[in-house]
Amino acid sequence: MRVLVKGAGVAGLTVAHELAAGGAEVTVVERQYAIGDGASWLAGGMLAPFCERENGEEAVIALGLLAAGWWEAALPRLVRFGGTLVVAPMRDLAEIRRFAVRTRGYSHLSADEIGALEPDLGGRFRAGLFFEQEAHLDPRCALLRLQEKLVETGVCFLFGRTDAPPGERFDRIVDCTGVAAARSLPTLRGVRGEMLRLETRDVKLSRPVRLIHPRFPVYVVPRDEGCFMVGATMIESADDRPVTARSAMELLNAAYTLHPAFGEARVIEMAAGVRPAFADNLPKVVEQDGIVFVNGFYRHGFLMAPALARRVVELVLGKQAGKGESNEAHRQRATA
Repeated sequence: MRVLVKGAGVAGLTVAHELAAGGAEVTVVERQYAIGDGASWLAGGMLAPFCERENGEEAVIALGLLAAGWWEAALPRLVRFGGTLVVAPMRDLAEIRRFAVRTRGYSHLSADEIGALEPDLGGRFRAGLFFEQEAHLDPRCALLRLQEKLVETGVCFLFGRTDAPPGERFDRIVDCTGVAAARSLPTLRGVRGEMLRLETRDVKLSRPVRLIHPRFPVYVVPRDEGCFMVGATMIESADDRPVTARSAMELLNAAYTLHPAFGEARVIEMAAGVRPAFADNLPKVVEQDGIVFVNGFYRHGFLMAPALARRVVELVLGKQAGKGESNEAHRQRATA
């Protein structure tokens, strides 16, 4: 079977990977001229189903539990299995309790235990939560390595295109184009996210740290030696223009609250992107007019894409019959 996959973000690449593994002949078209544009490139890369349950539904855990294992199997030694640390300033300790009520899979940490886990945060926070089963990866490395693997296995990539070349025929089409698919999926909306990348040798972290924030969850994720990703805002807007001064100040203030040494860090990147989301902020696989749409990942692309990719294989390769809308998230929620 010949399958055309539109979009080379995390959704398109994971779908292409699973289809190719299932025996399909896969071609991927991408409107940009290389991997490295769009919401996936700006992601945090946190494989944190329990933490994300805090402002989501049980389906977030159900869909996200297999993510770390999937990425490790697909791209060995990419995933960092260090868990997630959640902390809050003294004035927001009540928010730690609220966070705990909304999720599970954590242990409570004292100030000394936080210092033992992350020595550079020793003495800075009185209480925290540790989600030991969670993990993270570098999204940019994941996208590039996954594309390289797909090329090696025979997947064809055509950049600078939004559709198949003239004369080429495909048995099925899978659309993974994010907010660009809004014309076909009218209930899809854009959610603006902004992030910073900071560079400093004065802070060392071994895992993502989430800082309780009054307006949005702020996380600091270690990347390469001395580099950190700080994100991300969640604004109900499809505006993809550069980062605003207000957002930059809030993200920098959060990083400084986590550790004052971030005040002297170099800002090496500021970027904004638009993430696709449905009303319930859960992704869907939708079969419509002969096209399978995979969309609505909100802030959960790397976490939920593997589960949705497997659902696409069931539909496209005929392992499961059915037409109309197939919402994997709601199916998982019903059985969670």
